[in-house]
Amino acid sequence: MYSKKSNLSVFLLLSILILSSCSGAKKVAYFQKYNSTADSLKEHNPASGLYDARIKPKDMLSITVVTSESEASKNYNLVVPQLYDPANLSIASSSAGLSTSMLNSVPTLQSYMVDNEGTINFPVIGNLKVGGLTRKELEKMLQEKLASAFNKEVPIITIRIINYSVNILGEVIRPGKYNTVNDRMTIFEGLAMANDMTIYGRRDNVKVLRENADGTKNFITVNLNDKNVINSPAYYLEQNDVVYVEPNKAKSGSSKIGAEETLSVSALSVLISLTSIVVTVLHK
Repeated sequence: MYSKKSNLSVFLLLSILILSSCSGAKKVAYFQKYNSTADSLKEHNPASGLYDARIKPKDMLSITVVTSESEASKNYNLVVPQLYDPANLSIASSSAGLSTSMLNSVPTLQSYMVDNEGTINFPVIGNLKVGGLTRKELEKMLQEKLASAFNKEVPIITIRIINYSVNILGEVIRPGKYNTVNDRMTIFEGLAMANDMTIYGRRDNVKVLRENADGTKNFITVNLNDKNVINSPAYYLEQNDVVYVEPNKAKSGSSKIGAEETLSVSALSVLISLTSIVVTVLHK
C-alpha cells in the first residue's frame, strides 16, 4: 500500500512540475505560433520592402555634397572648427586657460537640427522642409535643387541621421540608451544591444513608447512570444523610442514576499501538500 501511494504521489508531483515547466517555456521562447497578437497588430498592414526611417523633429542630420567642382561644393559643406589640446587629445574650450599655440583647429562638417516644423536652414537654399522624408527622398530633392549650381556633373549627396537612438529600460541585462549608424533598428536588435531580457522579463507584454512627428505620444504593446511580431508597427524602432520590459509575477512578488528562493520553496511545499491531499482522497 505504501509503495503504490508513494509511486502515485511521485507521478502526480512530476506531472505538475512538468506542466509548470512547459508553461514557463512558452512564456520565455520567442517567435512561437501564437494567434493572440497585440491589439496594435490587428489593424496594422505592414508595407512591403525594406525599412526606411523618416526624418522627425529633433533629428540631427549630416549632409555632404561631393563633386569635382570644389569651389561650388564648399558653399554647401560648411565646417565648424573645434579646438583640442594635442597633448591629451581632449576637446578644449577657448576659455580653458590654454595658450593659443597649444590649440589646433579640427574642422568637422556642420550638422543640421530639424526644428519642430520639420525644417532645416540649409546654405544658399534657406529653409527646407525635410520632415517626413526618407534619406533617399531628401537626397533626391537636394540633387534637383542644387543641379543648377554645378556645370560639370550632378552632385553626390549623402545624408545621415547622426543621433538615431532608442532607450531600453526594465528587465534587461544592460538598460540604457543605444545608438545605430544605419538608421534602422529592430526591437530584437535593440534587446540584443541590451544583452537581452533577464529571465524575469515579460516577453508577451513589452511596451514601446513612441513620440510621433506631430508631438503626439502612444504606447504600442508587443508580444515577443508571437511570431507575428514581425508585423508590428514597433518591430522597427523609431528615433527616440522607449522600450520598457516589465517584470513577471515572480519578480514582482519577490519584492513583496522576500527572497526568490523563499518563494520557490513555498511554491514547492504547496505542490507537495496538494499532491498528498489528492493521493489521500483517491485511496479512501
